[in-house]
Amino acid sequence: MCLAIPMKVIRINGREAVAEVGGVEYRANLTILPDVKVGDYIIVHAGFAIEKLDETAALETLQIWQDIADFDREKQQRKRD
Repeated sequence: MCLAIPMKVIRINGREAVAEVGGVEYRANLTILPDVKVGDYIIVHAGFAIEKLDETAALETLQIWQDIADFDREKQQRKRD
C-alpha cells in the first residue's frame, strides 16, 4: 500500500532531490519532474517524484494526516484508560 504524503524539497543534486516530512529525509529521483525546485512539495512513489503540489494543497494534506494521527493516538489512549 502506498500513502501519498507531501514532502518538501530541501536539497537538489542533479536528478536527485532530498525531501523532508516530519523531520525525516527521503531521496527522490527527479527524472519524471525535472522542473522541481528547492521549496517545492512533491509526492514520491517507488523512489520517484511523481507529482508536484502547490504549497496550499500540500499543507492541507499534511494537516489531514496530522489529524488522523492525533485521532488514532487519542483512540489508543482511550482503550488504555
